[in-house]
Amino acid sequence: MSSIPHARPRKGANWQDLRPRLISAAVLILVAGSAIIAGGVFYGALIIAAMCGMAFELAGLFGTPAWTWRGMLYVAWVGCAGLTAFFGHWNVVPVFVMSAFIFGSALWTGSAVIVAAGAALLWLRLCTLPGAWAVLFVIALVVCSDSTAYVVGRLVGGPKLAPRISPGKTRSGAAGGLAGAVIAGLVVAWSWGFPAGGNHLSFLMHSAIWSVLLGILAQSGDLAESAMKRSLGVKDSGKLLPGHGGLLDRFDALLAVAPVAALLSLAAPAGQGFWSVGSKDLWAALLRLAGQ
Repeated sequence: MSSIPHARPRKGANWQDLRPRLISAAVLILVAGSAIIAGGVFYGALIIAAMCGMAFELAGLFGTPAWTWRGMLYVAWVGCAGLTAFFGHWNVVPVFVMSAFIFGSALWTGSAVIVAAGAALLWLRLCTLPGAWAVLFVIALVVCSDSTAYVVGRLVGGPKLAPRISPGKTRSGAAGGLAGAVIAGLVVAWSWGFPAGGNHLSFLMHSAIWSVLLGILAQSGDLAESAMKRSLGVKDSGKLLPGHGGLLDRFDALLAVAPVAALLSLAAPAGQGFWSVGSKDLWAALLRLAGQ
């Protein structure tokens, strides 16, 4: 998500892209929100379609147009991995990832990232007790991080965050994005509810800590996609979403955040969201893993 711009409004910052960004964001929220609430096949179909769309864009970026047999096979490969995850065959998903080496290192890496994120989002909604709330936490954090970074970066400006990778991003925008991530995380955690008999302050502290770490990951995903595009000499991964570019441009932060959230959910106390995980929970999860 190209969301940490540097221009100052007093010096003529260009807000012309704000309207299409808001319109496309509203459509995304409506569609994604309906799917998250509905769950089941509707949600699974949306996630798998998004996975295929990102694979389509990635193939094109690396010189493998999706209308060629190799491109179609690549998109189908990612789609099949998503279907495998949707039907709960989690032990088969890595097979699709590892065998994608036949497409070359770049597409192999890309498929691993897309499949990991797609499988994570399916897991969070369909296989954890918080379900829709877990997905809502991830998406709210990413969206609020992106939005606050966009606004703060435009209003404040200042030193660049990573000028060689993405000249438009500023440190002020990055700080604003982290603040937005924490606010979103705490709101969702509070709305889900406190654990029975638990320490409320500790719960909120854990939620805030994970929100910060996931917010950093979100911005790292944004920068990683910017670095990839810069190395390829392209501005956007696609043109599907007005004001945002392609699916990879819109979901780059989500690709980084979702897998980590899914891993955290494995350590979450029974009946709680991944944001409540503490150091004791992590240690217990590691001991369980070592004992297997």
